[in-house]
Amino acid sequence: MYHKMTIAGLERALPICRVTDDLYIGAFVIFGDPELTTACARELLAKAPEFDYMITAEAKGIPLIHEMARLNNNQRYMLARKGPKLYMRDIISSTVRSITTAKEQTLYLDGNDAKLMKGKRVLIVDDVISTGESLYSLEKLVTEAGAQIVGRMAILAEGDAINREDIIYLEKLPLFNSDGSIKC
Repeated sequence: MYHKMTIAGLERALPICRVTDDLYIGAFVIFGDPELTTACARELLAKAPEFDYMITAEAKGIPLIHEMARLNNNQRYMLARKGPKLYMRDIISSTVRSITTAKEQTLYLDGNDAKLMKGKRVLIVDDVISTGESLYSLEKLVTEAGAQIVGRMAILAEGDAINREDIIYLEKLPLFNSDGSIKC
């Protein structure tokens, strides 16, 4: 089963995947799709408020934020990692449980990135916002770093995120029943 939709002017068919017996989602993956990644990055930048830095969580937001930075004069961006790396110092961490992840995860921000963000305007970027858990975890990292959150952006919003007024997104992604029909 697939859900066809137009995103940033491009038509894509998203496979419908089981989360629970009564909840299915349209799997949106921009990995390996540079045409879609560039189109989405361009449209999001056109809607973005003024910012100094962008941040995303590892991993599906990486191609998007990278392309947004490239289109925005190769601007530096920050990445919240799923595990601490050897190069990271004075790490800030935040725990998250996402709808697409089977278990609780912790996001880690390098202390050097936190220092760069302090007092700056930060734009949070993700591919899809659903429950808002990943977004909340990123917000905690940015706030702890002493930065000001000026926007929350995603390519798609699904579930309750569709009704949030604090999120800028390109398209609504519905939730699905087991037969592939859209949930009300």
